[in-house]
Amino acid sequence: MHHGEGLRRLLDAKGHETPDIDALLATLARDHGDANLDDADRAMLDYAAKLTLDPAAMSAADVEALRRHGFDDRAIHDICAITAYYAFVNRIADGLGVELEPGRDAGTG
Repeated sequence: MHHGEGLRRLLDAKGHETPDIDALLATLARDHGDANLDDADRAMLDYAAKLTLDPAAMSAADVEALRRHGFDDRAIHDICAITAYYAFVNRIADGLGVELEPGRDAGTG
């Protein structure tokens, strides 16, 4: 949940309005399928969600879906590695009972 802060900074630097950023982050935290995203971003998040929620179901077709949206091998590797890294870090934090920083929740990044 707290990982949204980096996205918030990126969108702010690109000139997006704070209410729009807040709405997007809240939607992404709830269900990325409801977010107003372009096709490539949606494909990337679909891939990341599947890898996170059902890794045994991943196949070459999932990689091909990313390629059809313009992702090259390096980008696909990065999407996979970052998704796996966050899953790893979150499981470490959960396993150690680490709690979010005060004032942080799903809707605020």
